[in-house]
Amino acid sequence: MRAPLRRRRRRRRRLRDNPQGEMSLLEHIAEFRDRLVRSGVALAVATTVSFALLYEPLLHFLTKSYCDLPASYRIGTSNGDCKLAALGPLDPLAIRIRVALVAGLVLAMPYLAFQLWRFITPGLKPGEKRYAVPFSLVSTILFALGVAVAFYTLPAAVGFLVTIGGTSLASFFQADRYLRFVLFMGLAFGLTFEFPLVLVFLSMAGILSSQAMLRVWRGAMAIIIVVAAVVTPSQDPISLFAMAIPMWLFYFAAAAVARFVIEPARARRRAQLEHPGTPAPDPAGRSRAGAGSDRRAP
Repeated sequence: MRAPLRRRRRRRRRLRDNPQGEMSLLEHIAEFRDRLVRSGVALAVATTVSFALLYEPLLHFLTKSYCDLPASYRIGTSNGDCKLAALGPLDPLAIRIRVALVAGLVLAMPYLAFQLWRFITPGLKPGEKRYAVPFSLVSTILFALGVAVAFYTLPAAVGFLVTIGGTSLASFFQADRYLRFVLFMGLAFGLTFEFPLVLVFLSMAGILSSQAMLRVWRGAMAIIIVVAAVVTPSQDPISLFAMAIPMWLFYFAAAAVARFVIEPARARRRAQLEHPGTPAPDPAGRSRAGAGSDRRAP
């Protein structure tokens, strides 16, 4: 009970003595260790909950794309049920652990994103530190949106891959390989949908400007297509364009955020530093004093 109180008091003293939150190299390493431990504990708790409570409904959901295939394209059991093949004695345990780990990662994503932002906060300006909660919220929404798009397109992708071989072939999927394919597809979509946050962060850091993004947009579109073709595990055109089209939209959305939000705020800060006594301009480009004098003029 006393240890948390002492840590809280030390944190308050550090904030009072160092309001900018500047840290030495050793303090950065200690902060990274603490954030990593907290993230690991959160992931372990979420994985345990998924292992104990969520595995059966998740497995039913993940195998639905295969079980919805026409009976002529898949091998069923004697009573007509849809099953996957576990070829080794350890496969069922390994599959349960893998499914629980991925589900735990999804459940813990808001907390993990918050810990990541808190780690990089000391390197940001005071005005940029207020984005911690929006960053965590948006990253979680984008990750969930990517996973949702992956599973929305999964039945069409699996149907395309299975039926392209013709009716003379029947598929009897190995459980380990099929679930690895499905889970990797969900993670690939979820992580690539974080792409606009990377662009926005680079813009906030002053590394990437909206002009640079718009100047090379044709090359960026081609690179996105190549990345989507490499990342999507199914290599089918449905999944490829389901990943590429949102990334195209995210690219231009990130350029718009940089152009209309980040860069004007940076320009206002620069103007205040260069002319401390001059009030910040309003969105119309006039100073508040000038706007007031215009209103007083007859």
